[in-house]
Amino acid sequence: MRIYKEFLFEAAHFLPSAPPGHPNSRIHGHSFRARIVIDGEPNPDTGLVFHFDDLAKAISEAHDALDHRLLNEVEGLALPTLERISMWLWNRLQNRVPGLAEIHVTRDSCHEGCIYTGSLHGKRQAAE
Repeated sequence: MRIYKEFLFEAAHFLPSAPPGHPNSRIHGHSFRARIVIDGEPNPDTGLVFHFDDLAKAISEAHDALDHRLLNEVEGLALPTLERISMWLWNRLQNRVPGLAEIHVTRDSCHEGCIYTGSLHGKRQAAE
């Protein structure tokens, strides 16, 4: 079974890797949506996979670090692509959210997004 909680954040960024003159090389802003997905079975006593209040607490620190910020200035996000934001969130939450399965980060206005399911390197090691 999967449950999820979403949060929205507004942030600015620029992509240092974009070619000179490209719009992404200049500071611009987006409305982002992040979805935190958890795998698990309902606890027989509570009926819950993970309490949504506990998930909100785990997410709140990450939300505060991203919302209304210049993402390039957030530690670990010097190159703030959707992919890097997804990995950044995973790294912040993986030890706080048992059963973390996916992180979705989208820019709704652009109809673009990224789904991150953890390190492929780590999954290959676990399978070996």
